[in-house]
Amino acid sequence: MNQTLSIVIPAYNESATIRVILDKVTTVPLNFGLQRQIVVINDSSNDNTQKIVEDYIAENIKKSSSAEILLFNNTKNSGKGYSIREGIKKATGDYIIIQDADTEYDPREYNRLLTPIMEGFADVVYGSRFMGENPHRVLFFWHSIGNAILTFFSNMLSNLNLTDMETCYKLFKSEIIKKVNLKENRFGFEPEVTAKIARIPGIRIYEVGISYYGRTYKEGKKINWRDGIRAFWCIFKYNIFS
Repeated sequence: MNQTLSIVIPAYNESATIRVILDKVTTVPLNFGLQRQIVVINDSSNDNTQKIVEDYIAENIKKSSSAEILLFNNTKNSGKGYSIREGIKKATGDYIIIQDADTEYDPREYNRLLTPIMEGFADVVYGSRFMGENPHRVLFFWHSIGNAILTFFSNMLSNLNLTDMETCYKLFKSEIIKKVNLKENRFGFEPEVTAKIARIPGIRIYEVGISYYGRTYKEGKKINWRDGIRAFWCIFKYNIFS
């Protein structure tokens, strides 16, 4: 029986890009004989996101597509971390990857992340924007400094040597991530999940280089300095106090 990759997509006010990303994740070729399941968590968007996904699912059914697309709507805006947690609960695949609803990350790189797991080397794979020779959009200096500082302190306290703790692309064996008790509702998800998986006995964590097509705040970027401060607190909270 073929195994399944569940693609969890948290979405909040992403009407401009959600259809584009759904096109990408439903059509990207998957190696290793994997089937796909797409789990969209609409975080109570106040734009057209929900309607676009509903229409897309209806079109997908009419085409008799093999891709299973599920939509769940949060009753109130609860944050990216909350939506990811809900997506992990709803996903039924053997492997789970997080996919942003914008176009900053390229689904064509799923197979690159899958390879260490499918070849029996890894349990968790992070996609690093700071490794390899893949294209990266040049954007914010202070964001890159902040990311480096957060990754440094996360590594120091978790005893890992990641290059990109804050990356969206995190791929997990489902049996592992479903047992992790996650609590963060916003962007604190990244340091929290990193701290908690680092403590799992015998866990095998890998990194692979990925491309990054970042966007500006005008184009819809949502993370801000307050999220950076929260991420810093979460590094200490979940590595030391929890």
